[in-house]
Amino acid sequence: MPIARTALTATLAIALAACGGGDGGGTTAAPASSGGSSGGTTTQGGCSLAERQQFVLDVMNEWYLFPNLLDTTVDPANFNDVQSYIDALVAPARAQSRDKFFSFITSIEEENRLINSGSNAGFGIRLAYDTNANRVFILEAFENAPAFPAGMDRGSELLQIGSQTVSSLMASGGPGAVVDALGPTDPGVARQLSFTDASGATVTATITKAEFSLDPISDRYGVEILNDGTADVGYINLRTFIVQDAGPQLRDAFQQFQTQGIDKVILDLRYNGGGLVSVAELLGDLMAEGRQGQVFSNTVLRESKSSENETRLFAQQPEAIGVTKLAIIGRRGTASASELVTNSFIPFLGADLALIGENTSGKPVGQFGFDRTACDDRLRAVTFQTTNADDEGEYFTGLASVVDTTCRAEDDFDTPLGDAGEASISVALDFMAGRTCTPIITEQPQGSQTAQSVGGMRMMEPERPTAAQREMPGLF
Repeated sequence: MPIARTALTATLAIALAACGGGDGGGTTAAPASSGGSSGGTTTQGGCSLAERQQFVLDVMNEWYLFPNLLDTTVDPANFNDVQSYIDALVAPARAQSRDKFFSFITSIEEENRLINSGSNAGFGIRLAYDTNANRVFILEAFENAPAFPAGMDRGSELLQIGSQTVSSLMASGGPGAVVDALGPTDPGVARQLSFTDASGATVTATITKAEFSLDPISDRYGVEILNDGTADVGYINLRTFIVQDAGPQLRDAFQQFQTQGIDKVILDLRYNGGGLVSVAELLGDLMAEGRQGQVFSNTVLRESKSSENETRLFAQQPEAIGVTKLAIIGRRGTASASELVTNSFIPFLGADLALIGENTSGKPVGQFGFDRTACDDRLRAVTFQTTNADDEGEYFTGLASVVDTTCRAEDDFDTPLGDAGEASISVALDFMAGRTCTPIITEQPQGSQTAQSVGGMRMMEPERPTAAQREMPGLF
């Protein structure tokens, strides 16, 4: 779709990368382009709340995927911020699970830095909380961030923040109290934290938040060659689709698989909230040797924008392999581009594709980004739905409802990711070897945002997440 193909109204400017399919992009460019990697042209007008709200209304009226589920009768004067107004506009769509907080306002600068270099600020950990025992655990630690060298890693328990115990914070104010105690995601914010390390010992350290780059594939466990008892299996733990560097890292991983003759792959997307459609399309290509020219996905906009509909075909990649069996490790935090890739392989693999873990978020829609550069506003509005080669894409209740084979598995966060003995990976290897499993019970994901959950726990999320936190649930 050419960049200049669509003329926009004078109030609009569109950025350059689509997020979605779940939430993520490829040659699925938006009308003049789609939102994410670089800014649009400068727009006219001021930055008062009323003007920003009017910008939102203009965009939604023209582009929103579900125009009949948009409540344009809400009075913008009743809202003190832009996001609350957006939430009210799309409330009818949310009631039908069509827009579960998928439309939002974010910072152009912040999102562009995230996409281009993975740049964000924080401790560099993913947190989840026990819904019954008032406990908070670390599910993952980023190697180049402040918390990891201090001793925090997968399986650590957060015990105390300053003088307040986590249990007392949870008891008095729930997860929101813990989020508040951890402070804003600004470089230089320091907190004294007590936590357990890998040996189970209690450690107390003052850790200062800093800028760090999100690494899409960990150097420790991101790519492994495992064995299911019958053959070697390629394993990839992809943390996010939102960082452009995911592309070269995926190429390197599949080059290893190609060299070793591997055609069975486990994609660990259990915490992957999505990102760029372009990265999802590349991942599809890398698993589709021999399928070049066949349909990877269809991008479908509202009827008035149907001229922007697009079909994306598998493309040739030098590192590609022909995957014959594919296991997707997913949980309710698995959304967007993660679900797009899975759905796109259903017509080709059938029962040789399995969802391992639990049901996913249910986001077969994606967003274009609409920029109001003078205000550093990027409106991520749900504007398209993706379907596979069989025109199937109605998994708003999660992928477990459309995948032929599902296998229930726990998230064994006491065991490292990439370890063949970890519960979900072990079940995935059983599937690869043809061993039986217990199916996932299909149910509608519950809760706010994308209903992130991990077994009996839920991902820790702030009420107003940063650009990185939207794409990487539980990130602090």
